[in-house]
Amino acid sequence: MPRDAPVIRATRPERSRFVFEFSTGRVYGMNVEVLLYTRQACHLCEVAKAAMRTAISTESLPVRLTEIDIDSDPALQKRFTDDVPVIFVDGVEAFRHRVTADQFAARILGRTQGGPVLADEGCVPCRGGVPPLRGGDITELARQLGSGWTVREEHHLEKEFRFEDFSQGLAFTNRVGAVAEAEGHHPDILLSWGRVLVTIWTHKIDGLTRADFVLAAKIDRSL
Repeated sequence: MPRDAPVIRATRPERSRFVFEFSTGRVYGMNVEVLLYTRQACHLCEVAKAAMRTAISTESLPVRLTEIDIDSDPALQKRFTDDVPVIFVDGVEAFRHRVTADQFAARILGRTQGGPVLADEGCVPCRGGVPPLRGGDITELARQLGSGWTVREEHHLEKEFRFEDFSQGLAFTNRVGAVAEAEGHHPDILLSWGRVLVTIWTHKIDGLTRADFVLAAKIDRSL
């Protein structure tokens, strides 16, 4: 079936809450509920919103997107403070601060098509004695992971994260450290002013395993 341009209906059921329903020419077994927590005059919120709309339009994604202004609810202000945008997919936090169109599309397609969502998997430890991933296996996992990560010489993953100042980069580094400890899989992290460089590979086999891509997806989710 050829892709049709999405039909967008916007309603405003209550103050500071907008609901956008996207109907497409594709047929899926389910629609995906997406909550976008934002606030006014938030540049990152507008960038994230534009990325999601691009993905929805380009991939004909079956999404019901609800945008909620946290300043309309004191409980939401206390919960999120200035830490927006935050995006929930089917009730689970999926992205914080930043999301690309590719990342959003991969997450939604994983839900609607029953495919794997890397960030929802656990990092299975490698005990050695297995060959590192090569060729098509790396290509497929890189596709699921989305944009921003670079595969270097089929040996390691690398991504640079940019921030407005040192403190934001430090806070992100601490979140990455918490994820790494929880998963028992630890990347190399280089922190400098407004910049965090993350490098991942499996040391026991001196190459890439599925766990490296899972960890990378979890790090993206921690943004």
